[in-house]
Parts: sequence; C-alpha cells; structure tokens
Amino acid sequence: MDRQKKRVVLRAVNSMSSLSTNVEQKGVQGMRAVNSLCSISSELDDSDLLALLLDRPRVKLERNNSYDEKSFNDLSLYDSAHSLDGRSGWETPVFSMNPHPMVTEAWEALRRSQVYFRGQPVGTIAAYDHASEEVLNYDQVFVRDFVPSALAFLMNGEPEIVKNFLLKTLHIQGQDKRIDRFKLGDGAMPASFKVLHNPIKKTDTIIADFGESAIGRVAPVDSGFWWIILLRAYTKSTGDHSLAERPECQKGMKLILSLCLSEGFDTFPTLLCADGCSMIDRRMGVYGYPIEIQALFFMALRSALSMLKQDTEGKEFMDKIVKRLHAMSFHMRSYFWLDFQQLNDIYRYKTEEYSHTAVNKFNVIPDSIPDWLLDFMPLRGGYFVGNVSPAHMDFRWFALGNCIAVLASLATQEQSMAIMDLIEARWEELVGEMPLKICYPAMESHEWRIVTGSDPKNIRWSYHNGGSWPVLLWLLTAASIKTGRPQIARRAIDLAEARLLKDGWPEYYDGKSGRFIGKQARKFQTWSIAGYLVAKMMMDDPTHVGMISMEEEKHMKPVLNRSSSWT
Repeated sequence: MDRQKKRVVLRAVNSMSSLSTNVEQKGVQGMRAVNSLCSISSELDDSDLLALLLDRPRVKLERNNSYDEKSFNDLSLYDSAHSLDGRSGWETPVFSMNPHPMVTEAWEALRRSQVYFRGQPVGTIAAYDHASEEVLNYDQVFVRDFVPSALAFLMNGEPEIVKNFLLKTLHIQGQDKRIDRFKLGDGAMPASFKVLHNPIKKTDTIIADFGESAIGRVAPVDSGFWWIILLRAYTKSTGDHSLAERPECQKGMKLILSLCLSEGFDTFPTLLCADGCSMIDRRMGVYGYPIEIQALFFMALRSALSMLKQDTEGKEFMDKIVKRLHAMSFHMRSYFWLDFQQLNDIYRYKTEEYSHTAVNKFNVIPDSIPDWLLDFMPLRGGYFVGNVSPAHMDFRWFALGNCIAVLASLATQEQSMAIMDLIEARWEELVGEMPLKICYPAMESHEWRIVTGSDPKNIRWSYHNGGSWPVLLWLLTAASIKTGRPQIARRAIDLAEARLLKDGWPEYYDGKSGRFIGKQARKFQTWSIAGYLVAKMMMDDPTHVGMISMEEEKHMKPVLNRSSSWT
C-alpha cells in the first residue's frame, strides 16, 4: 500500500474508533462524522479495506490451559481478532449504517420461529409456513438447521438460546436410542426434536428423532459434528469457558469422538458412512466418504481439540485427534483435490497398478470421467470432489463440503483460493440467479433413476439434485471473507436480496440457474432466513467469521507441486 493510501487508512481507523460516540450526538456533528467515514471508504477498494482491518491492533490472548490446542497454536487472523474472551481485536466493529430493509423482516421472522421448553428458548423450528397443508417434521428443531440461527443470535449478542440448545441436545444424547431392535451408539446426536405442550397439565415434553422417523431411517452423522462446532462458536463468541468445561459437555464430546475415532477395517482416515446421513438426507449416491462429512469431521476434530480438558482421558483423545488430523489432511489434499492438472493426470491414468509405486492408487478408470467435467474445469481453479473410494470418484461439486474445507483449513491457502477461483469462473453454473447450488451438476434420465431410485423430489435441478439453497449463502460469505475476497459474497448477497423476501424465504429454488421457487419448497424456511442474516452480519463485522474459521497448521502443509491454479 503506498504512502497516500496509508494516510487514508490511518484517517479511517481514527474515524471508526470515534464513530460510535459521534453518531449518538444529534445534529450536524453526527452527520459530519458519518459523512467523513463514507468519504474515506470511497477512496479505498476492497483490498485496502481488508488491509485496514488486518492492521488493527489485536488483543493479547491469555488462554486457559483447557483450551490449549496443543499442536494447533498458529491461530488464524479471525481466531486472533475474535478471541476466546469474546471481544473483538478491533475497538469498534464495522456495522452497516444503513441496514437493508430485509434485515428487520428477517429478524422478525426468525424470532417467530423460536421454540420454548418450560419458558426457555431452546431452538428454532425448521419452517414457519402456515400456507402448507402438510407439516411433516418442519415443526421440529433440527440440529443442522439451527446452526445458522445460533450464529445469528450469537452475533447479535443473544447467547442464551444457543446455550439452552447445546445443553438440551446434550441431555437428549443420553437417552436410549433404538431403531427397531438395534441400539445406536451412545454418542449419537438426534437429527431433531419436538417440544409437546400440554395446556391442561401445563407440562412440556421433548420427543427426539435419531433417524427412526426419518425418510430412509438413517441416523444423522453430521449432528454430532455440528454440535461440537457450535459449542466452539459459542465459546469464542461469549468467552464463556465454563460451558465447554462442564463434565457433561466434556463427556458429550468424548462420546461423539469415540464413535468416529474407533478402530476398524478402514484403510483410509476418512469416515465411512451411509447415504442420506447429512444435509442431503435422501438417496443421492453420497454413501462412502462424502466430502461434506469429511470436512465437518475435520472441523469438529479441530474444535474438540481446542476444548478438551488436558486430564488423562482428555490427553488420550487429543493424541488420537492430532494423529487423525495429520492423516486426514494428507489424504484429502492429495486424493480428493481436483484441478486442471490433476484432471489431466487422471485422464492419462493407467489402471490395474500394483505395489507401493502405483500412481493410480484407487484404480480410477479414466473413462469414468464425465463429459461435462472436461468443459467445466477452468485452467485456474479447483475443488474437492464429492467422494473417493476404490475404483470410484464422484466428480460432482458439493458446496457445503468445499466451503467448510476452506473455513476449517482442510484446504491449504492455495486450494482455498482455487475454490474461490472456480466459483467466480463458473458463477452461472454454481450460483446462477440464486445462491447457491447444493451440488453440480444434476443427475438426469437413466443415472437419476439408478442413483436416486427415481426419487420424485430429487428430479433434475431440484432439491438435493442440483437445487439452489439460500442457506448456503452464509457459508459462501464466510469462505469469501476468510480468503480475502468479500466481493464474491457481496455479489451473492445482492442476488439473494432481489428475491428472498419477495418470494417468502423459500427452502430452495429449482432450475439450472435457480430461477424458480422449489416445487415442494416450504416458505419461511428458518435457515434461509438465518443464513441471510449471518451473511449480512459477517459482512458488516468480519470478526464474526472467527466463530467458524480456523487457520491452517504450518507443519501440516503438504509439498504438492502439481497445479498451475495454486500459483
């Protein structure tokens, strides 16, 4: 940054530090303060503003021993700026002076969705759609659905509902969990729960679903990971160490980790799971080692590592976690990563290779490369493929897994930038008219019949099969900010603001470009509302990204020199 811009930055820093007090004073003085800041901001582009934020003084962190991340001591810019004491490293958060009218509407809708148990808020229902004749399970509190709601409340300084949710789901975890005559593992977290109010007896009862009522009867693998990730977000936002240090929370984390870290017949560090065990909760060919589960698993392991107490049992878990993280980072970065150079290598693979010198270690057949990918892959850019297992590589793009990979630093810095390059280069395909495609491309015809079982809800370019989900906006925004490219998030938010409120906050959109409201989409879908709010608040105050972001471990960076898109 040149000398003249540095002067502008310095003026902006001083203006922001005093803005909060100046604007409270009525009259000309307050208006001058605002106008001064606006004029300064106009002189700077996005990169200068980001540099301004990065150069602000940080708070000195004195972390409790129980939160020592052991080998993960190199905290991210956002981890440092938004420290465990719950205070930003910047004296004055950067809030929008003129909030979009949708923000007020969104908060009102989010508050209407709150669920109470014995007078205390414990979550938000999936959808508040009175126009729908069939309620199904949309009146329940889903663990994964509540995450963006929880982040919105945390960013707004309302942690009570998040704390209540964490404790209530922890209590539910301890229940006896059976599907037919089979008992689930002790660490399994519910997919959802419902509060039943008895006005006559004036009692509240909670009924939980661990998959026994879900379509396909699949237990949610992601619920436990989201719970750990949310516990870390709560701790970093509030500075309340006591919640994570409670014996019941420590036990809950260890039960979840025991399910995932147990030894078996696997030869890979990735987690084997069934189809439909995450956000894509229907048959979509994501069984095996789906990227969404692997990315969430990685982030949950890193989150748990920062919160486990260093007692005898805790240290044993921490040692297992560190070993697994090292193995996972190498495996995922080496075998799941795809860019132009790697695609060309796979295109030229030999098959039926034996011994340790094999290049095609998973025996991927080059003829299995789909035609669409040859035109889709840009020269600059890359992503983590959907799945890798023996003789199988799912080349589809999955938004949630790739965004989480960026935030958890499962992706290297170079890979993270390449993912954002891909989104920009293939904007029409991955974003279109409504952010964001849950996966790309859609399955059609014979492939759709075989893989989904002719699922009428997952027809081409609808629902999980290439549908556009507004909730993913918050993940795209967080990844954009972490990689220093907020213009990507701003462009996506502008698209959402043009339609979401007018369309009644739909669950998802259909069509190749996401133009149509989903055929079976619920209106006033809570996580569509919360996802928008979280995206807006992160853009207003980038320190919020620290709740959900982690930095890459320096000594875990692999030496991989195969991609022009990484330079």
